[in-house]
Amino acid sequence: MTINLKNFLNPKIKMAKMGEFQELQPIKGLEISSISADLYGDGRDDLTLFYFQEGANFAAIYTTSKITSASINWNLKIKKNFAKALLVNTKNANTFTGIKGAQGLKEVAHVLSKVLTIRSSQSPKGISEVVKITDLLFASTGVIGEDFPYIKIKNRIPELVKKLKTETNKFVWFKAASAIMTTDVKPKLAYEECKIGNKSVKISGIAKGSGMIAPNMATMLSFIFTDANIPSIFLKAILKTVANTTFNAITVDGDTSTNDMVVIFSTGKAKNAKIYNVLDPNLQDFKKALHRLSLNLAKQIVADGEGAKKFITIEVIGARSISMAKKIGFSIANSPLFKTAVAGEDPNWGRIIMAIGKSKENIIPNRIQIKIGDQLIVDQSKVAKDYSEKKVKEYMKWDSINIEVNLNIGEADYTVYTCDFTHDYIDINADYRN
Repeated sequence: MTINLKNFLNPKIKMAKMGEFQELQPIKGLEISSISADLYGDGRDDLTLFYFQEGANFAAIYTTSKITSASINWNLKIKKNFAKALLVNTKNANTFTGIKGAQGLKEVAHVLSKVLTIRSSQSPKGISEVVKITDLLFASTGVIGEDFPYIKIKNRIPELVKKLKTETNKFVWFKAASAIMTTDVKPKLAYEECKIGNKSVKISGIAKGSGMIAPNMATMLSFIFTDANIPSIFLKAILKTVANTTFNAITVDGDTSTNDMVVIFSTGKAKNAKIYNVLDPNLQDFKKALHRLSLNLAKQIVADGEGAKKFITIEVIGARSISMAKKIGFSIANSPLFKTAVAGEDPNWGRIIMAIGKSKENIIPNRIQIKIGDQLIVDQSKVAKDYSEKKVKEYMKWDSINIEVNLNIGEADYTVYTCDFTHDYIDINADYRN
């Protein structure tokens, strides 16, 4: 099926099903606020707070980079997997900022915990609760190595907390999704509903990411919220499984960043039956819904790749193992020669052959079959009998390109999602800090 890229980038399209858009719904127990700390110097929103009045279970997956931000280092020290708030800033990665960056984040944490505690004491329910700094999570995205602007951030925290709202309409979600963007062109949002037992459950999610996107948590942030009641240990197991074929199945340029993470929060307000085992049959619908939502967000990231004009799906089938299929898929997806050929609408299938070979996987060349769209290109180590370059050139003009590689040596398969390389990618990254 052809996907129009303009629609694909439109947050009003529910892309996982490519059907009727369903606006993000309120998640009970969650309040959201986004404002400007003027980190960009132009007044755009760049600071977002997600607050859980009664706390939330959470699970996170972080970048595999050996260099990580102060925010991730902070989060990794929190062992109880229960949070009261998540604070996100853009423009500055707070990475390679040394002791000053870590201390600045700690000062922000102290101010945020104090202001949230004051707000808690003013609750109409009359419930006062101390919000500890160990109840707080942080995320940062932006330029590496620049001084962390903690003074600007902490000075805006009282106003940020004052403007907390329950997300009664899509604008609150849209505002938050926009506030976490860097080089993104479009905010990224997704919503799903499912059931756990006989209880209806909601899942809302936002993400950012456009460049430096590769598997194992690339330069992206994704925050997912559900009113389900699921213990953190089971959330983590589900999230890891889901990420394998969603957030870790995408690449824009093959680079992995220092800051990135996917986090899911569970407020428990759906009051579903208690879950005692991650294999509980009652979780099946939730797992499927979370996978749909995550794949939706992951595809939005790829479609919004820096300078991207074409969305590319690479399906490797007939492999000996998932690992083999995945390695070959990414070998193709990360090839600048392949990606520029797609940008130029050139059906140069030799670049696919090259990328399969450089994967160093133990394939059998004369068994490989390659399709571009529905057209068989390669069969038995030569050009397919009915290959029509004219037809494939016409297909390459589409804004959604499907590549199928059949290795014909096994039963395993894996799908990778990527985009083309255009001149705009160079322009964006050559001028990133200006």
